[in-house]
Amino acid sequence: MTPATSRRTGAPLAAARAAVIMLHGRGGTADDILTLADLFAQSDLTYIAPQASGGSWYPYSFLSSLERNEPALSAALATVGENLAVLASQGFTAERTFLLGFSQGGCLALEYAARHAQRYAGVVGLSAGLIGPETTPRTYQGSLAGTPIFLGCGDRDGHIPLARVRESTRVLTALGADVAERIYAGMGHTINEEEVGHVRQMLNTAAR
Repeated sequence: MTPATSRRTGAPLAAARAAVIMLHGRGGTADDILTLADLFAQSDLTYIAPQASGGSWYPYSFLSSLERNEPALSAALATVGENLAVLASQGFTAERTFLLGFSQGGCLALEYAARHAQRYAGVVGLSAGLIGPETTPRTYQGSLAGTPIFLGCGDRDGHIPLARVRESTRVLTALGADVAERIYAGMGHTINEEEVGHVRQMLNTAAR
């Protein structure tokens, strides 16, 4: 079973060893982000990608005030929760489920994990950081309980300040995650082969 506004590829739920919720960037589509599944080359996983209304999870920059991005931000976070709930009803606990996103979708994945801290199979933020302005109090509750998290970003990314990536690493580590941060010299707002390889390895070791 897949939510009506989500697309799915990979192994059937009944045969999958783990699930990956994939969140596209601003202006992207569920079908776009699902093409990464071919690069990850893990055919025994199921990949589910919700589609944001109008191609955007929230209207303004992820660095804007939280209030400015409401109510869209809360609706987007709820969409992630709904997909997790559907997977849980099929036997995929959070420990068997990855949250993965690029750009705006990566920010959403990280923010959801921080606000709903528990053990996940893994969390991936590609060109992403936690949501909110510099003054945002990062008073998240709970524990990520050793969840492996990968943050990959270029040092010339025009959308994601390096300081926000560093802050996200500190906050998520304090929540109990095992964070791997990689900053790529000269790279802009994109995904490189090393990042794909790192995520492939994360997915390969899940739920074995």
